Amino acid sequence: MPSKTEQRMHINLASPFIIEMWIIIFLVEFVKGSLLVALLPVYMENTLGLSVTVVGLAFALQYLGDNLFRSPSGWVMERIGYRWTMTGALLLITVAVILIIIATDAVSLSLACLVLGIGASPLWPCVMTGVTELAGSTKSGSSGAAMGAVEMASMAGTGIGPITVNFLMEHGHQSYRAVFFVLLAFAVSVVAVALLLPARITHGFHAVRHGGDEPGTAHPKLSPLKSLQRKLLQVRQSLKVSRLLYPALFLQAFAIGLMTPVVTLFTRTELNLTPSQFNLLLIAGGGITVLALIPAGRLVDRIGTKGFLSVGFLLAAVSLAAFSMVRWLPLVFVIVPLVGVGYAFILPAWNAFLAKQVPKGERGTVWGLFLTLQGSGMVAGPIVSGKLWDTVGHGAPFVASACVMVLLFILHLIIVRRTKLRTGESH
Repeated sequence: MPSKTEQRMHINLASPFIIEMWIIIFLVEFVKGSLLVALLPVYMENTLGLSVTVVGLAFALQYLGDNLFRSPSGWVMERIGYRWTMTGALLLITVAVILIIIATDAVSLSLACLVLGIGASPLWPCVMTGVTELAGSTKSGSSGAAMGAVEMASMAGTGIGPITVNFLMEHGHQSYRAVFFVLLAFAVSVVAVALLLPARITHGFHAVRHGGDEPGTAHPKLSPLKSLQRKLLQVRQSLKVSRLLYPALFLQAFAIGLMTPVVTLFTRTELNLTPSQFNLLLIAGGGITVLALIPAGRLVDRIGTKGFLSVGFLLAAVSLAAFSMVRWLPLVFVIVPLVGVGYAFILPAWNAFLAKQVPKGERGTVWGLFLTLQGSGMVAGPIVSGKLWDTVGHGAPFVASACVMVLLFILHLIIVRRTKLRTGESH
């Protein structure tokens, strides 16, 4: 019989940390998806009488708060641990929902969206750092299956949230205020889950430690500013990655951001879909992605990221370009699942690929930096998408996204080649 201390080959997806983070991601994305996709656009325009420009500004503040605070939150997490970083952040999400409930004008609602973004900012730095730490304690060092699991939680929450609140509004005859209080209950419950997180994850055999710093280590007391400066210097010295990785980080999210604001408009104006048909299309694409994420992640752990990213980028590029041109509904329902399969290949493989680039000593800060660069693409994408929609054509954002996927395919191959050459030279 193997001993309890025997090192695992891959990350245990049933470990307490993975389960707790899975629940947190699902609930946070449930709340955010409900607010940003289903409730706030209509509520702000119809109930509060705000213009679409104000709605866009409020949403931009949410993305801005999320992205600006990702790097600092990664640094904070390294100082005080997972439990208190996530608990403090999720309390801000609770505050944001309360502000939305009592908001009566553009300023207060925009402030609520900003607080919502700041509250969500530590989520992915903490998740990515934790998964990378756990991968480092396994024989394989692979994180694809775990990355697939957390991406599945994110997509499930983002999809199920809007469906649930729309059901409550349409069939349960609930008011906006009642639905906001339901989301407040979810926000409070996710804070309780965060209190179960460990403070730190040790490097030894998948163990989780509930204390503070590593035992027996002493650190000189530095002011927060000096500590941050010192950490950034350490990151700059230890982060030896291809410079092409930085534009690739931006482009990966930019490709998604190009589609996000116009996909609903496109299906209504160009494909003439009814709301129920659009829901079926979302299930066809999103459902395939969610179902394929974990098996794709497991295969990434076994055979590596290169093949999955290459196939994923090319499949997404071809299917997105086709989606922009096809108007026959049965063929649309074939193309959209192909987009979903492409993203199911890309998401766990891309995150596992990034995890290999992160130095062990500054995981939280580096993941915060990576995710900030990646998130900036989500801010820029919708702006460019709107311009393309108005000036070039309704299919232009999808063609542009397809072109970005081809560019990512090329950049990825160059980065892999340069990394191999650098590794070979170091040996």
